[in-house]
Amino acid sequence: MAATTSVKRSIRIRESFSDRLFLIGVYLFLVIILLIVLYPLVYVVSSSFSSPTAVSSGKVWLWPVDFSLRGYQVALSNPQIVTGYANSLYYTVFGTLISVILTVLVAYPLSRRTLFGRNAIMMFIVFTMIFYGGLIPTYLVVKNLGMLDTRWALLIPQAMAAWQVIIARTFFQVSIPEELAEAAELDGCSDLRFLWSVVIPLSKPILAVLVLMYAVGQWNAYFDALLYLKSASLHPLQLVLRSILILNTTTSGSMEASVMVERQQMADLLKYSLIVVGSLPVLMIYPFAQRYFVRGMLIGSVKG
Repeated sequence: MAATTSVKRSIRIRESFSDRLFLIGVYLFLVIILLIVLYPLVYVVSSSFSSPTAVSSGKVWLWPVDFSLRGYQVALSNPQIVTGYANSLYYTVFGTLISVILTVLVAYPLSRRTLFGRNAIMMFIVFTMIFYGGLIPTYLVVKNLGMLDTRWALLIPQAMAAWQVIIARTFFQVSIPEELAEAAELDGCSDLRFLWSVVIPLSKPILAVLVLMYAVGQWNAYFDALLYLKSASLHPLQLVLRSILILNTTTSGSMEASVMVERQQMADLLKYSLIVVGSLPVLMIYPFAQRYFVRGMLIGSVKG
């Protein structure tokens, strides 16, 4: 038996020269793609740790030049940026929570064969992916509901996405057998109890996908805030970043040449510092959701 096992281990499929050449080409291509994707990230991080003069003069290429934490000091000491950061965290946490709850409450019933008219309801949901009411009707709806210049304007209008509903519905259809629901019903388990005690614990992959999708969308969204919010105290970090980079409103006062140069240099440095600071929450979420992300996406998007 041991001899047979050793013989099997010694048997290897010999690759031809063309196969090896093709494999080398694939690896070289992937390395090139990795460098193309990785270099901008390294450049942004290096620029955020460089001095304002080095960033504005274009001296930063790969590593930080004249190492400095001034960009982060200014970013974290600016009350406008701190308020925007706190608002973005608020919108992301509560917006993601509301979106995931609504998506699960819609997707799971649509996955059950016993729901009357589920195909018609699903058709209307898919219809919203193809046809959109438009910006002005949406604005009027938000206005008539009294949500203008309130936090609800960023939490409710975009609370549920049709694509996420489709993915979650398909996952429930594939992963939650009808026999399991029927057995729970025979034991006297209500639908809500079955959803909470059975479906949710078995749906960690798709929940991780939904959390990551909604959280990234909420964190990066700024257009709705630009439309619906007037009070600066409600602005998310994205609008604050817009005012810094486009409107250049971080400083005021004298418009002398030296002040204008220093102002522009600091704006250039803050651009990279805020990119790093603004990306931290998403980078912190992804490692916890990554183990479920691929599985949830594959099961939820392909039925078979």
